[in-house]
Amino acid sequence: MSLGSAKRSITRVTSMRDRVQDSLQEHRNPLLSVLSKFVANGSGLLQPHELKDGLANAVKDSQLLLQLQDGIFGRVLHYTQEAMVLPPWVTLAVRPRPGVWEYVRINVDELTVEQLSVSEYLAFKECLTNGVCNDKFVLELDFEPFNAHFPKLTRPKSIGNGVQFLNRHLSSRLFRDQESMQPLFNFLQVHKYRGETLMLNDRIETLDRLRPALVKAEEQLTRLPDDAPYAEFALRLQELGLEKGWGGNAGEVLEMIHLLLETLQAPDPNTLEKFLGKVPMVFSVVILSPHGYFGQANVLGMPDTGGQASLREMQAIVYILDQVRALEQEMLSRIKHQGLEIKPQIIVVTRLIPEAKGTTCNQKVEKISGTEYSRILRIPFRTKEGILKQWVSRFDVWPYLETFAEDVAHEICAELSGPPDLIIGNYSDGNLVASLLAYKLGITQCNIAHALEKTKYPDSDIYWRKFDDKYHFSCQFTADLIAMNHADFIITSTYQEIAGSDDSVGQYESHAAFTLPGLYRVVDGIDVFDPKFNIVSPGADMTIYFPFTEKERRLTSLHGQLEQLVYGTEQNDVHVGTISDRSKPLIFSMARLDRVKNISGLVEWFAKNPRLRKLVSLVVVAGDIDPAKSRDREEIDEIHKMHGLMEEYNLKGDFRWICAQKNRVRNGELYRFIADSRGAFVQPAIYEAFGLTVVEAMTCGLPCFATCKGGPAEIIVNGVSGFHIDPHHGEAASNIMADFFEKCLADKDYWNNISAAGLERIYERYTWKIYAERLMTLAGVYGFWKYVSKLERRETRRYLEMFYILKFRELAKRVPLSSDKEDVDEKISKKTHVKEGQA
Repeated sequence: MSLGSAKRSITRVTSMRDRVQDSLQEHRNPLLSVLSKFVANGSGLLQPHELKDGLANAVKDSQLLLQLQDGIFGRVLHYTQEAMVLPPWVTLAVRPRPGVWEYVRINVDELTVEQLSVSEYLAFKECLTNGVCNDKFVLELDFEPFNAHFPKLTRPKSIGNGVQFLNRHLSSRLFRDQESMQPLFNFLQVHKYRGETLMLNDRIETLDRLRPALVKAEEQLTRLPDDAPYAEFALRLQELGLEKGWGGNAGEVLEMIHLLLETLQAPDPNTLEKFLGKVPMVFSVVILSPHGYFGQANVLGMPDTGGQASLREMQAIVYILDQVRALEQEMLSRIKHQGLEIKPQIIVVTRLIPEAKGTTCNQKVEKISGTEYSRILRIPFRTKEGILKQWVSRFDVWPYLETFAEDVAHEICAELSGPPDLIIGNYSDGNLVASLLAYKLGITQCNIAHALEKTKYPDSDIYWRKFDDKYHFSCQFTADLIAMNHADFIITSTYQEIAGSDDSVGQYESHAAFTLPGLYRVVDGIDVFDPKFNIVSPGADMTIYFPFTEKERRLTSLHGQLEQLVYGTEQNDVHVGTISDRSKPLIFSMARLDRVKNISGLVEWFAKNPRLRKLVSLVVVAGDIDPAKSRDREEIDEIHKMHGLMEEYNLKGDFRWICAQKNRVRNGELYRFIADSRGAFVQPAIYEAFGLTVVEAMTCGLPCFATCKGGPAEIIVNGVSGFHIDPHHGEAASNIMADFFEKCLADKDYWNNISAAGLERIYERYTWKIYAERLMTLAGVYGFWKYVSKLERRETRRYLEMFYILKFRELAKRVPLSSDKEDVDEKISKKTHVKEGQA
């Protein structure tokens, strides 16, 4: 039976308990042997591969093994994400499809099966991990009752397309007849900017007067040329009851009127979305990123918890600054087409650090380069003792955020002469502050997680006490729950970030049900079928990353540096290894040097494949070359591994290793320099949430090979605009690369075809312009539905307020306040980075 049919089989089962019970009776002896071995090993948690290996090791008869694997029990194991053994019980968490979970436990002594509720499963997990069983006084969080009557998606494939679903559902529900159009009319009536009326004035007092006014305006505008400026007919429209905001010229105003007339006549979700996207709603945006050194220069390499974390933070800074530039351009474009003369404002709010270590993070206001109306506003962390002068890790920010949010509210309202129209949170701390501000100011809130620590540190929920002194995950997971449920909408870069894949759990999905033993239990935390989730993928900065074929834009002055960087023979802390045959194409990779990014894995694949080594040379940019320069334990291990591979496989002449490069402009030309060699980019990560380097490389015209585990699987159409590789099958991955370069030798157009298809894919979906257009439309649509319906979820927000006051506030008080007397380097040494996966 295929996996597809196996999945359908499981999803049709009305009672998994009964089917598992039947399977146990049918194959009693072999399955008893398998389960008994699990129990004999004692209590513990089992990962999916351990279950499958256990079945294969216990059943020696190959025919019987195939029968069991293809039967219901084998399929249940295939979809099991986690198992617990607590003799005589084996408990399974089964996920037949993304977002859908069932729980069963098997009594090995009696071979009986019980179906468990989420609460019962988590209680069993608590019993396993902390020895406290049947605790009747556990704080349980359950958001399901608040969302029971709220519209939700039903198909896993629709996850991440929330706004389309919401438009369809609420359009059909709210716009059943003429009277139901009243909320839309009311929405247009309240539009003002600093006291100036927009859209409709008081001449149109009722909904009944709106349609005739629109028809009269249509008649007048059809007599004018499309490019007739708004000033020529403004008075006539005002007399009809139509104010500024409909458009900058006759053609634009006429288009808006047609969209509204069509909506009033026969509501259609697509037409409504187009109309709402053009309504003037967002003129000021506040973007929050409180922690770390947030600046435009000299911040790469500044501390967080080590080298890897500081690079992640830098990527977020780049993301936010690119986002700001794209948003400002989109806001300017929309305001122009709305016929308004309003200057948009975007403020990035972060922390002011008086001891700024050579950065600009001690400046209160800093203009963002490449913009006219955007700036960074820095506000210090404040305690009863005064302003905190030193940097503080993102894991230690929790005690400062409530006061910070109060100060931010005062400062931004003063800067903007009122509250902003949209607030966007970044990371867990920024999203929590965004929630506090949105609640206080009554504005639309958007969240961007970037990364959720819960999935990066296995078992960090059930063993939270082991992590809490260093990472304070109890605060972070609590903040994440509050922010996720408070946000009006959440944007993610990929589907997998929300709901994972068939065999991996999504970052948000992992917050659906979990427990922090002794603290609280979450039986329904976040639902990935909630229409607040939307996939809006970022792009690359096209002033830096552009195709290698655009010769007039190429930075040829950098080519001498790049020649030395890639082909030089000098061996030092910047580069080691050599490329002896300059006629061969280069395969290239650039990433952090850690286990998950798997750069050492790529080097090993290359080293072991003589066919690939004959065809190409390998260049990687990653980490430090001297282990003494790194503070990160995992990076140090990878550095030693890289040196060992170079020696073991004698890579001299075939391989060049360059340390991490901080200059984005030069890195953009480096991609194109590699493309000049007719080379390719490889992203070999064990898991990659999005894959920005893949987007950058494709934007520069490089063919790409990227991991099938995570976001790159969505960016690349396999075999068309690039190639998927499985990081767990290195030999197969290296052979896919070798096949490509052999085909390029045989067909001179093949490389160009893949390069062009990659660029086409980027222009279709992965540009900052597309991102900004979508984000602004989402802000308008969610703002509208929040106004005309119960989308504000008042009951949920009151529940969250209680949870914040009674739980988060107490947890934050447990986090020690930082002392300005303690040196930053000393703090880092105390917070030695724990390897990913180490509990």
